[in-house]
Amino acid sequence: MDRVVVVGGSVAAVNAVDGLRRAGHQGDITLVSAEHLLPYDRPALSKEALREGHPHDSLLIKKPGWYEENAVEVRLGAAAVGLDAAAKTLFLAGGRELSYDGLVVATGCRPRPLGMLDGVPQVHEVRSFGDAQVLHEELRPGRRLVIIGAGFIGLEVAATARKLGLDVSVVEIAPVPLTRVLGAELGHWFQDHHVAQGVDFYCGNGIDRVEVTSGGNRVRLADGTVLTADLIVAGVGVQPECGWLEGSGVEVANGVLCDETLRTTAPDVVAAGDLVRWPNRLFGETMRVEQWLNAVEQGNHAARTLLGENEPYAPVPYFWSDQFDAKIKFVGQVDGRDQVKIVQADDTSLVALFGRGERLRGALCINAPRQLALSKRDILNGVSWAEAASRA
Repeated sequence: MDRVVVVGGSVAAVNAVDGLRRAGHQGDITLVSAEHLLPYDRPALSKEALREGHPHDSLLIKKPGWYEENAVEVRLGAAAVGLDAAAKTLFLAGGRELSYDGLVVATGCRPRPLGMLDGVPQVHEVRSFGDAQVLHEELRPGRRLVIIGAGFIGLEVAATARKLGLDVSVVEIAPVPLTRVLGAELGHWFQDHHVAQGVDFYCGNGIDRVEVTSGGNRVRLADGTVLTADLIVAGVGVQPECGWLEGSGVEVANGVLCDETLRTTAPDVVAAGDLVRWPNRLFGETMRVEQWLNAVEQGNHAARTLLGENEPYAPVPYFWSDQFDAKIKFVGQVDGRDQVKIVQADDTSLVALFGRGERLRGALCINAPRQLALSKRDILNGVSWAEAASRA
């Protein structure tokens, strides 16, 4: 395999490049990215970078010299627009083409659009460095911020903005935040945590319309409530950036479909990162994981698969979030269907275990790092939910 092309400016893409060189690949590597900036870490965009306005250089996944040292050709501002997997040809914007022997797809996700906000001024997303940079300049004390969506990104932005002295309101169509992921009981914990810091919530409520006025945007909710906003942040989720693969021979369905080794349905094409759907044998289900550590590990694993290894990718997913004084960490794979047992709760920490049937599937640990490590070990070892709960 002489020439490998890695598509995407994501953490998964950079770690695929790193994995290729670490595994001994001596051939050409080309990294193509739609962005005009070298790849950077995104978790900080809704937290410290948004709060403090970090420069791009401080967020780089790899310093500029790393690419030269590893003989990586980097093409920035080169969006992938199509693929002919049979001819092993990648099509880029502007009519350019790249041939390859092996391809890594790592184009990540993009924000889910909210059509009613089209054309409304002072509406922001937090997906790119540019998004965070622009929003940072707008987060000034006393301004009124309305956040649409109470997922983890929305809640992180709420905490950051509130610390900066803004008047923050969060609108969520579900009855409480994070219901789909963590269930109602823990969703109430997150809501209460934010309310104690002065964040207002309007849950179980949709947006009827947004009116543009000289005094700021008026966000009219389904129940008739009207919120005045100097700024609006839309955080209603993301969708896989894989439309450019349609008709290519790579099967897509809410992401790029892979086998358990991260091979796609096209020869010599693997995928990594937020857009991958693959069967995780540890949990016995097909999943798509939008988490930083998963992107790191998948990038490395996909590289080894492309070079001929045949090991299944079966991790325990992990993510973290900082919201006010809460250091939130989670291991496992759960949703609102799972049973929840809170095994520790006090003024400063919380531990909740998740189970389905007899199986321990996840653990939420807030300011409780020791329990996180124990729970990850229990999930790997197949410990029952009842046994894990009894020992917590």
